[in-house]
Amino acid sequence: MQQFLGAPRAIVDDILTGTAQLMPLLQSTPESGVRIVLRAQRDPAQVAVLSGGGSGHEPSHAGFVGKGMLSGAIAGELFASPGVEAVLAAIRACADAPGVLLVIKNYTGDRLNFGLAAERARAEGIDVATVLVADDIALPEAKQPRGLAGTVLVHKFVGDLAAQGLPLAEIAQRGQAFADRLLSLGMALSSCTVPGQTQGKRSPELGLGIHNEPGARKVDPQGVEDALELVLAPLLDAADAKYGAGARLVVMLNDLGGCSTQELGTLTRGMLTRIGVERIALMPRPAALMTSMDMHGFSVTLAPADDDVLAALRTPVETLGWPGVVEPHAVKHFAPSLSRQGAESGGGRRDAARGAALGRLAEVLIQAEAELDALDARTGDGDAGSTFANGARALADALAQDRLSTGEDAALATELAALIEHSMGGSSGVLLSILFTTAATTLEHGDGWPAALAAGIARMQDYGGAREGDRTMLDALIPAIQALDGGTLADAINAARSGADGTAQMTRAGAGRSAAVPEDALRGVVDPGAEAVARAFAAYAG
Repeated sequence: MQQFLGAPRAIVDDILTGTAQLMPLLQSTPESGVRIVLRAQRDPAQVAVLSGGGSGHEPSHAGFVGKGMLSGAIAGELFASPGVEAVLAAIRACADAPGVLLVIKNYTGDRLNFGLAAERARAEGIDVATVLVADDIALPEAKQPRGLAGTVLVHKFVGDLAAQGLPLAEIAQRGQAFADRLLSLGMALSSCTVPGQTQGKRSPELGLGIHNEPGARKVDPQGVEDALELVLAPLLDAADAKYGAGARLVVMLNDLGGCSTQELGTLTRGMLTRIGVERIALMPRPAALMTSMDMHGFSVTLAPADDDVLAALRTPVETLGWPGVVEPHAVKHFAPSLSRQGAESGGGRRDAARGAALGRLAEVLIQAEAELDALDARTGDGDAGSTFANGARALADALAQDRLSTGEDAALATELAALIEHSMGGSSGVLLSILFTTAATTLEHGDGWPAALAAGIARMQDYGGAREGDRTMLDALIPAIQALDGGTLADAINAARSGADGTAQMTRAGAGRSAAVPEDALRGVVDPGAEAVARAFAAYAG
């Protein structure tokens, strides 16, 4: 199983039924053979707005059916226009309205099927008008530019006009004028996966449609800024020509279906930087709005920031798919109050031998980064080595800059706690910072290092929840500190090594990410945290 989808012929019905179960919609009966969703409650005094097309573009179009946007949507099979009878049935369902507006994407199948349905409805006495969306700029010489994500903005614009009670002729005229000013362009790193088809995915392309057809040309973006430039440069040139140089814009960033949340956030930041927040009057929140199944790509749509457009986009609606709008602005910063800022004062005495021992420890952990990461990758997220290495590099830097009170126990423990907290990510860094913070307090009361470290370990267990035998760094740390209390450093080194090696025989973890790893993946693998502790003790001794 590679996708969470049912049988290819059931996908469209599954999507529409799920949408109808979440929103106040009516769904055509399965035995009718057509796929239509309508608002359950529609004001008969308002023009009805219908749209639709092939499926695979969700949330378009059913996700935009609701108060303030579409009155209904007609769905075809994946990437295939709905038939004339389906469109006509949806028009007939809205025949009590003072007119029906059809929003049509500029694809041959949609134009023909929606167009013929409109003619037949007119012959039945229903007042029908159309708006054709052709916002694609990928092929400047194309006589029939494709309808892309700009269709969603048209849904919002004409839906708002209809909600105001305006007549059909005015809505159609203003809707078409708005559609004619839209500009869209998309690019993708790979084409989409169409259920039931076996063709391989294509390489990066610019100027794609939304039906998995090839793009206008192959591209090879070297980074996210490069990818954005490929899309934004021609769009902004076209906007300057159509709206006037530097005119303020409505900007829509659309996920074509396969972008992660992190990718969409990165694209958003890059797009705002490239265009400039001062030029953007309004943006729908970046989201998947007009998709092409799981296509790993994005599109950008530009629209003029006219007053009626801004007002229509700001009006709240009750739909599943419309994300709302925001006004981009410059980031406002604040200076956080950091409790440990400047805690690494290094104002105490120095102990050259201890400083050298800490330097050896740091060097060993830095050198072990790749090996510990590899160990962690077998049972966790593969970053244990880099986590300990980050702390070790910070320790080495502090020693090189003479910022540690190596000759004063309590001061050194405090400084190590601050250094670890600021340099080591993840739970390991927090836990070790807790250890040394508690140890510092104990040392200030006159206790020695074994008692101080034991107190720190106890506090680690209180907050972290792990115990000896849970397959964590504690399996090396606890026996080492116990051996140090009344024993020698050599005894602690041997105890740490024995404890670390023993984790390879533990087939169940009681804490950390490996707690969710099956037994066979843990068997024979030393816990990376325990391994790091064992190596640290050995390196400290020299």
